[in-house]
Amino acid sequence: MSDGGSGHCRRIVSLLPSATEIVYALGLGESLVGVTHECDFPPQAKAKPALTASALPAAASSSEIDRHVRRHLHQGSSIYNLDAELLERLAPDLILTQELCAVCAVSYDIVARAAKRLHGDPRIVSLEPSSLEDVYANIETVAGLTGTCAVAEHVIAALRARTASLARHVADRPKPRTLVLEWTDPPMSGGHWTPGLVELAVGEPILAHPGANSQVLGWEAIADADPDVILVAPCGFDLVRATAAVDELAASQAWSRLRAVRKGRMRVVDGNAYVNRPGPRLVDTAEIFASAIHGERFGAALTDPGALAAG
Repeated sequence: MSDGGSGHCRRIVSLLPSATEIVYALGLGESLVGVTHECDFPPQAKAKPALTASALPAAASSSEIDRHVRRHLHQGSSIYNLDAELLERLAPDLILTQELCAVCAVSYDIVARAAKRLHGDPRIVSLEPSSLEDVYANIETVAGLTGTCAVAEHVIAALRARTASLARHVADRPKPRTLVLEWTDPPMSGGHWTPGLVELAVGEPILAHPGANSQVLGWEAIADADPDVILVAPCGFDLVRATAAVDELAASQAWSRLRAVRKGRMRVVDGNAYVNRPGPRLVDTAEIFASAIHGERFGAALTDPGALAAG
């Protein structure tokens, strides 16, 4: 992180959809001068200049995307392009980026190289959440840089109130053994903040990797675990694409034999909007998980009918 400059940052570039949501939650929408091509919430973010583009084919299947990603990473190239000239014209004094995942957003190294062209030594802040508590800390970090600490206190208090309400709603429920798939071909586990959200929703996360990257799972291991509930939330896929990914699994006997699939306890979640985006809406995600795990609509699952679907 560069600590150049003084005072509060007021020209912000967000190179993470989750950071964009934090910026708006803090009431800083007018200070946001640039975003990524994936920043679509709140809706007004889509009107901001987009600094990135994906190098992946738009209509590829899950397995094709996986092959493209692995080839790019093996070659040491990025799956995202960053418009360095536009970044220079926007002249930000704060750039929000990440080092957590080369697949989820433009890499920190690419951002740092592009920032060397900028005048004024902008601050480059890397947000690295691995849990919901880390997201709260990220909100406080951005607030501290932008003079909005009082707003952050209210935002975090409201989010904590919702998680407390959720805890009361699902208290004393059974804890179904719950598998979250963040990719389908190959199947990949839920990592980082996702297992904690399952626990918050009163499920027992299995084959999960809390605080760590998702891992490829073997179908034999999934069959041996035989989860009570399966939540499918492919990274970067909305509900339509996630449902299509599940449809591709239908031909697999390993998938069809799973108890959760046979008993209709598999649900498809909008991974792009909720599960894979570590911003304020992770509380929505916990509510959606609770709705899927316990078979009733609650919280965000009620207000956004496009968040969750039966498999």
